[in-house]
Amino acid sequence: MARYTDAVCRLCRREGQKLFLKGDRCYTDKCAVTRRAYAPGQHGQGRSKASEYGTQLREKQKAKRYYGILEKQFEGYFEMASKKQGKTGENLLSILETRLDNVAYRLGFAMSRAEARQLVRHGHIKVDGKKVNIPSYLVKPGMTITLKDSSRGLDKIKANVEANAFRQPPKWLEYDAENLTAKVIAQPARDDIDFPIEEQLIVEFYSK
Repeated sequence: MARYTDAVCRLCRREGQKLFLKGDRCYTDKCAVTRRAYAPGQHGQGRSKASEYGTQLREKQKAKRYYGILEKQFEGYFEMASKKQGKTGENLLSILETRLDNVAYRLGFAMSRAEARQLVRHGHIKVDGKKVNIPSYLVKPGMTITLKDSSRGLDKIKANVEANAFRQPPKWLEYDAENLTAKVIAQPARDDIDFPIEEQLIVEFYSK
């Protein structure tokens, strides 16, 4: 499967804000956005004001990169969101939030979504008691997400859980920190997504 393999810090710099793609490094002074707060490339410091289309494109790129999704799959999610009742932009964000790799990240099992994706692929995550190794698997209300028993004692996962103890899981996940389990109690609402994304710009981009 295709996957972006270049330096991810370039993506944050291109969008002009932290996308938290490098885990704990993003919280330190080593963060590329902190050290070089301008777009990468030869003309990164001299870019002109973006057009309306450019602004919409950047918002779409920002959301896609934040969740670690490539173009074709992102388009598929948008089409899925447009067919659901309600606002398409909010539906899109709700779908992205319910990806299993994002859930593993939100619960603090990993320091980044890329690391969470790897955890899922390697079979460390179970849904309703069954191993699921598909990062794009969409969880639904009533489902229970747990770590595999043999994975709970891994030093890396224990370190991640400890380091992420300060992070509160979103309200749509009922998290049992002692047993490292979570239950999906609702579909994610717009207020549950704290990352600054203007989803209406994404809708306008695909509406052209």
